[in-house]
Amino acid sequence: MADFVLVPGAWLGSWAWDDVVPELRTAGHGAHPLTLSGLAEKQGVRAGQQAHVQDIVDEVDRLDLRDVILVGHSYSGIPVGQAAERIGDRLRRVVFVDSNVPADGGSFASSWWQGQAAFEASIAEHGGFWALPTAADCEGQGLTDEQIARFVDRATPHPGATLTEPAVLTHPLGELPATYIKCLLDGPEPSDDVAKLLTGERWRLVEMNTGHWPMFSHPHELAEILLGAAEGA
Repeated sequence: MADFVLVPGAWLGSWAWDDVVPELRTAGHGAHPLTLSGLAEKQGVRAGQQAHVQDIVDEVDRLDLRDVILVGHSYSGIPVGQAAERIGDRLRRVVFVDSNVPADGGSFASSWWQGQAAFEASIAEHGGFWALPTAADCEGQGLTDEQIARFVDRATPHPGATLTEPAVLTHPLGELPATYIKCLLDGPEPSDDVAKLLTGERWRLVEMNTGHWPMFSHPHELAEILLGAAEGA
């Protein structure tokens, strides 16, 4: 039996995993969805990048988990990748779900496609938060109108400091046992940094023919991939 710690991406809380958790538990595994500081029911809690890393480490410690599979979606791949090396031999595997990955000294903002300055300016314009997504932002990602409405209605502004503070890694990320899930509607190829990591012996690629939020669009298929990761497949 493995223990999955499921960390949602930007704007989301633990509720994002509601359709995935039952399948993992039915298969006999532990499933622990986590809301990061400053989001969803934890709104109002001040949070930076390292606070989110600590949220994940603290959850593993609080529940005294072993054989941990850390799952990070989108933004949360950055804190998950850092937490993975900090929990030591409790880690079984990391699963990055169409996510960013950490680079020592880098941040989410530093790899933003329009440049870090533009991203930081947008955060400043929105009171220190990454502005909420709109329904239009979710188009073309394989989501139904109902799924888009659920996402947009429940999303909460994302704390800007978590996106601009640098990651801290003490070992090469490629040393972690990892599965990377690429959602093809969000782009046919992994980013260059992920592609490089996938050339290593400890990383494997799984593709999903859906968009950036597979926990909404294809929760059953996503759960099956996570269960496969628990078996090393």
